[in-house]
Amino acid sequence: MPYCNVNKANIYYEDIGVGIPIIILHGFSPDHRLMKGCMEPIFVEQAGWRRIYIDLPGMGQTKDYEQISNSDEMLEAVVDFINAIIPNQPYLMVGESYGGYITRGVIKQQKDQVMGAAFICPMIIPEKQHRTLPKHTNIFSDDEFLTKLTKEERDDFTSNQVVLDEYNWNRYLHEVLAGCKVANHQFLDKVQKHYGFSFSIDELVFDKPCVFLLGKQDSIVGYKDAFAILDKFPRATFAVLDRAGHNLQIEQADLLNAHISEWLSRVAEFKK
Repeated sequence: MPYCNVNKANIYYEDIGVGIPIIILHGFSPDHRLMKGCMEPIFVEQAGWRRIYIDLPGMGQTKDYEQISNSDEMLEAVVDFINAIIPNQPYLMVGESYGGYITRGVIKQQKDQVMGAAFICPMIIPEKQHRTLPKHTNIFSDDEFLTKLTKEERDDFTSNQVVLDEYNWNRYLHEVLAGCKVANHQFLDKVQKHYGFSFSIDELVFDKPCVFLLGKQDSIVGYKDAFAILDKFPRATFAVLDRAGHNLQIEQADLLNAHISEWLSRVAEFKK
């Protein structure tokens, strides 16, 4: 198994393909399987990109992270990993939810090296009470399929997803819940007490190709708060997708594929 031992963690990662590196970060509680599940189908028709999926400390198979107690130190571990795996190389970032917040921290520290970034349902405001959130709703429900789930499964599914059908359940089970089940929740509770960075990341202007994909029904991080930083990303596409909650990558897979592919085209054009 590939591990990279950095100052505050021994980070598990998967390295696929050759070409320009893309550092890919999942959200808070799941692991790299969430990102691999939604990103790898895109690269069936996209050559020239090296995908590096990591398990953030406290999640997945990453080990020896006891020294980490806040998001500053989580960011430090990610930056140390990047410097160890692709030293002094230009690269891209993809961050989902909390991974999107960490991505903004990486950009602040390595702005010149980052060639572009994609944000999937990114966490903009760490403090939940300060977020602008829609109420949780279920847009579509396959009631016949839902009878096949246990009550516990059904309750979890309906409270976390917007589209309730067999396809969404299978991907949610294998890409999201599978990681959540192996997370160190005691450790994550500790980090959440210091969830926001101790420094500001909102004043930075990042003028390279980006894309923000936001779920109209995302009741976890919302979508409206992202527009407060729109002017900081002059080359960003901002898309708010209907029929999408916090797992937009599953519920709107075709639109995700289209937007990420188009973003990669803009990055390729930009670097020429």
